[in-house]
Amino acid sequence: MKRIIIAIDGYSSSGKSTMARQLASRIGYRYIDSGAMYRAVTLYAIEHGMITDAGVADVAAIEKELPGLAIDFAVQPDGSQHTLLCGRDVETEIRQLYVSNHVSTIAAIPAVRHALVKMQQKLGEGKGIVMDGRDIGTTVFPDAELKIFVDASAQTRAQRRFSELMSKGDAVTYEEVLANVVHRDHIDETRAESPLRRADDAVSLDNSTMTKEEQDAWLLEQYNRVANV
Repeated sequence: MKRIIIAIDGYSSSGKSTMARQLASRIGYRYIDSGAMYRAVTLYAIEHGMITDAGVADVAAIEKELPGLAIDFAVQPDGSQHTLLCGRDVETEIRQLYVSNHVSTIAAIPAVRHALVKMQQKLGEGKGIVMDGRDIGTTVFPDAELKIFVDASAQTRAQRRFSELMSKGDAVTYEEVLANVVHRDHIDETRAESPLRRADDAVSLDNSTMTKEEQDAWLLEQYNRVANV
């Protein structure tokens, strides 16, 4: 069976990271969470005063810092994967709502996208990876052998994200999470640099009413269809 690149794109909180991680584990591929990379840059910008509470970013300052930012992933004993920013484990911090509120703004900065796309392409040189994000099948790996585009209603995605945050003990409301989802959708779809869109050769998946088991089975079927050719 040939080793391929699997690109999974879609809207925020659509479940693409969970399904990508599960598939990678099942078929023995490396999983790359491109969204975590943008979250890491966003966290750095927040911690160093490069973005205001109102969401105004100091683009020049961020661009200056990009060459020195090292982003990597570390597999944990339980098989999970944590994001490292300059050697520091920031997995918990980057999942917080205060980071989510600004990540689409940072991700829309052309210099940030160019820098992270290069990192992502380097990670995929040997193939055998599953990478999820917003522009993996359109910009990062336009020649990926398998492209999936995942969607669900904003309300469904907000409820999933709200339940996840509540399970972690975060003090948020559903209304806050829904507003964040809608805001991120707008920025992702309208940014000038690599906007979120379905690649022409991507297979669409609306998982609004699917269980995780049904979703995983469907994705494995897509992989087998392409990798066995």
